Amino acid sequence: MTAPIRTADHPVADVFTARWSPRAFTEATMSEEELLGLLEAARWAPSAFNAQPWRFIYALRGDDGWQPILDAIIPFNQSWAQKASALVIVASATTFTAPGKTEASENGSHTFDAGTAWGYLALQAHMAGFASHAMAGFDKAAMAKAVNLPEGHVLHAAVAIGKQGEASLLPEALQGREMPSPRLPLAETAVRGGFKA
Repeated sequence: MTAPIRTADHPVADVFTARWSPRAFTEATMSEEELLGLLEAARWAPSAFNAQPWRFIYALRGDDGWQPILDAIIPFNQSWAQKASALVIVASATTFTAPGKTEASENGSHTFDAGTAWGYLALQAHMAGFASHAMAGFDKAAMAKAVNLPEGHVLHAAVAIGKQGEASLLPEALQGREMPSPRLPLAETAVRGGFKA
């Protein structure tokens, strides 16, 4: 099967169309320094009130924390994520202390900001020669226990990161899906002035 060519409707940097979320990983190892370089990019994401609510919990394959995190991921995703070099859990703090205040209050943009930070991580991973794939398929209660999630924090995604492998490394049922996915035309997701009545 030939992979579709991703073409932007308007000019953008190649990194945006070239980055995608494969499932085939080579089982290559990754150093903590390499992973911290990806998280460093996420650190610089924009944030409302500069609250920086994102939290990343990570394990490299072989770490003591690896298996509890992997076990909290649903079996379908475990089947391919187990070969990644690193697993990163994306969470966020739901409250913050606004500038000039002493009491914490609800942070209405914690999910938005955490998603932006994940996007920065994904782009940096691609530029550094790694593949990343975020998953919603995990048991939230089991994952919260696996990472000792503090009170006042919520989980968003589990991310597998590593060196991309050939589709043949995947179970046969997944091999045909191992290609960049298309995107809706911009005209379907962006409207000028407001939605039509």
